[in-house]
Amino acid sequence: MDGCLEASLSPLSIPEYVLGCSGRRMPLLGFGTAASPPVGSQLTKTAILQAIELGYRHFDTASLYGTEQPLGEAILEAIAVGLIKSRDELFITSKLWCSDAHGELVLPALQRSLKNLRLEYLDLYLIHWPVSSKPGIYEFPIKREDFLAMDFKAVWKAMEDCQRLGLTKSIGVSNFSCKKLGDILAFAKIPPAVNQVELNPLWQQKKLREFCKANGILLTAYAPLGAQGTIWGSNRVLECELLKEIAKQKGKTVAQICLRWAYEQGIGILVKSFNKDRMKSNLEIFNWSLSQEDVKKINDIPQSRLCSGQDYISKYGPFNTTQELWDGEI
Repeated sequence: MDGCLEASLSPLSIPEYVLGCSGRRMPLLGFGTAASPPVGSQLTKTAILQAIELGYRHFDTASLYGTEQPLGEAILEAIAVGLIKSRDELFITSKLWCSDAHGELVLPALQRSLKNLRLEYLDLYLIHWPVSSKPGIYEFPIKREDFLAMDFKAVWKAMEDCQRLGLTKSIGVSNFSCKKLGDILAFAKIPPAVNQVELNPLWQQKKLREFCKANGILLTAYAPLGAQGTIWGSNRVLECELLKEIAKQKGKTVAQICLRWAYEQGIGILVKSFNKDRMKSNLEIFNWSLSQEDVKKINDIPQSRLCSGQDYISKYGPFNTTQELWDGEI
């Protein structure tokens, strides 16, 4: 670890949201650790340590990302050098992969994640996608013949059991449509606290936002800046002329405009950068606001999804088309 991390730095305060199903306080701006293609454990660990130094306290990982282990190492090092006093100062999210999305495999999968992270509990555990795949075959992309329909009742009951055991403080989902959320809510004893989805000014998910708000579910945005640099991402968000115009008028970056817009909509945000200056810039969104006119202009931007979900479409699985995967929300 380089010597620039200092325990004396006072971290920026990030607003928090109280999750309905647990009362857990979740920082509304979190740091994502997914990278496609992967960047390696050491670079990931260094970025996480820099993020903790700057004031990030919410970290998002998944068994798929391969970043649970470096995140766990970074947490231990942050405590050792005095950046934080204990793990309890952090909010850690991880996700259940499709091959483990079977009732009897949920608990062992969570226990593996905890072992990788060297933690006793997660703050939030999410079902990564609303589809299962053949157990014991850990792969991405998933082979078309390996897709299976998820037994939502069995998987969600196992998620609830994980929360009751204290291995995760809250549970939720990712990439779920209004309909699929409704299916879970129909039988859930503990409702999902969070639905993590693609969301940015060019894909605002207005219907899903209304549904989640009405049902006490926090919508959290991945790809709030368009996921530039990933296999499926694009620079369309950061190159949007309207957003550039608003940024220039306000003396802000386009990224800051996007993040502030999401924050003002009551949306949780996950940002990712391996550049310390951009990490810091992404935090500087809480002491200014957009005008009503700016918000209206952003809300009127033509909409199109970046993450089609094509990797989860198969004639052998439950979703033969993207329309079926998203239940028409495309």
